[in-house]
Amino acid sequence: MQKDDVIVVTGAAGFIGSYLVGYLNSLGYTRLVLVDDFTVPAKQQNLAGKHYQELVDRELFFNWIEINGNRVNSVIHLGARTDTTEMNYEVHKKWNLDYSKSIWTFCTEANIPLVYASSAATYGNGEHGYNDDHDIVTSLQPLNPYGVSKNEFDIWALQQTAQPPFWAGLKFFNVFGPNEYHKGRMASVIFHASNSIRDTGTVKLFRSHHPDYKDGEQIRDFIYVKDVVQICVWLMQHQPASGLYNTGTGKARTFNDLVRAIYTALDKPEQIVYVDTPLDIRDKYQYFTEANMKKLIAAGYNTPFYSLEDGVAEYVKEYLIDGRYY
Repeated sequence: MQKDDVIVVTGAAGFIGSYLVGYLNSLGYTRLVLVDDFTVPAKQQNLAGKHYQELVDRELFFNWIEINGNRVNSVIHLGARTDTTEMNYEVHKKWNLDYSKSIWTFCTEANIPLVYASSAATYGNGEHGYNDDHDIVTSLQPLNPYGVSKNEFDIWALQQTAQPPFWAGLKFFNVFGPNEYHKGRMASVIFHASNSIRDTGTVKLFRSHHPDYKDGEQIRDFIYVKDVVQICVWLMQHQPASGLYNTGTGKARTFNDLVRAIYTALDKPEQIVYVDTPLDIRDKYQYFTEANMKKLIAAGYNTPFYSLEDGVAEYVKEYLIDGRYY
């Protein structure tokens, strides 16, 4: 990836996408074509101060490609419908499956590399583990339409004989960090907990409804968004073997650990209240996720991941307290 390359970033006004744009800018990349629905008011601040070449509405992107596709050098496709509570599969099929197929086809025909966002939601309850092994993809059982749509695209991609010269599907685990102000209910636990602690001094965590886990001891692989975008860019720059790659830290931590890190960052006494998990997600709730990161590390990625405490401290102190964006 050269500094004068034209790089398409989809989902560019969203949480991870806008952070990626800022990170690319910091590396000297400014010939960026940003694709998203730019009419959403809550997202507009995410791109303030960013440097890019052009904004393209997501509905018009493939029309844009017909005229300008020969100028594109690479695509990082992060755009998706990410609401895990949206039960209408057709919505996810449109944006997460069909749209992604069209991007894959463009990259294949134009012979340009593609990095796209898959999701750890594809793993469901983890019956087959959390290994980015291609052999288990067709056996995975996601718990919601969002996860199903992401897994369906992974399956489809692996079946294609016509492929981009390099491609990587990144199975994002629990990502947190700046620029998620617009996400509402779908924002990270850190975002919501930090606000609650500052407003009331207390934070609510889901009570365990599983006999093997105590309250607040449900476990997740939390990854700071800075690590996520570094992985995206590293893969595009180094282009190891094409395929699916887990994007977590490989070190799962409890929600209690997470909240204690927030209290420490805010320098406030700990007050945790446990509440029942809402019925609409209780039977789909994951009690353990942890990325197996051996494939990415074996490919040559050796940048240390932020610890949970360091990532939370930076996010809370440098962004959330003052409502700052990256």
